[in-house]
Amino acid sequence: MTISSSEIKRNMSILFEGEVYTIMEWQHRQAPKAPPTLTMKLRNVKTGSVFERKVHGNHKLTVAPMDRRESQYLYAEGDIYTFMDTETYDQFPVGAEVLGDALNYIKEGESLDLLFYEGSVIQVETPITVNLRVIETEAAVAGNTATGATKQAKLDTGISVTVPLFIAEGELLKVDTRTGDYLERVRD
Repeated sequence: MTISSSEIKRNMSILFEGEVYTIMEWQHRQAPKAPPTLTMKLRNVKTGSVFERKVHGNHKLTVAPMDRRESQYLYAEGDIYTFMDTETYDQFPVGAEVLGDALNYIKEGESLDLLFYEGSVIQVETPITVNLRVIETEAAVAGNTATGATKQAKLDTGISVTVPLFIAEGELLKVDTRTGDYLERVRD
């Protein structure tokens, strides 16, 4: 399916120069007495590399035929992570290079969307926020909590986030998967 520049959406996957890319940002310009141009910031879904490309404003883009499947993360063996399609119960391996930063936010048994292109997983979509438990952090020192000071907390997936001093071990936190930032405490 081909689309024009007016139909572009953020995070849309397209075929461009024989590869699958995700459109991160775009801008369509019409300068006086000049042909229109389309500037796109693209991310290669296989390599993760990001670059900017400028094409003619009326350039037709081809949408990558992606198949989205809700899948459950089962277990890991080295750098291979096994997922199960929640509808067909088929299991399939996914390499750590495909998962990328998503590894910081998923735990065994959780569900997330995997995007397939030509039968292979090429992208993982984590929820915008996830709830993770604090497994290690320093204790707050009396008198420091009113200053807005922060500290590091290690979460159950292994990542560390900056949190306010009042956060204690064992607490459940909401974390933004786009930035890796602490958002708030969550009640169990």
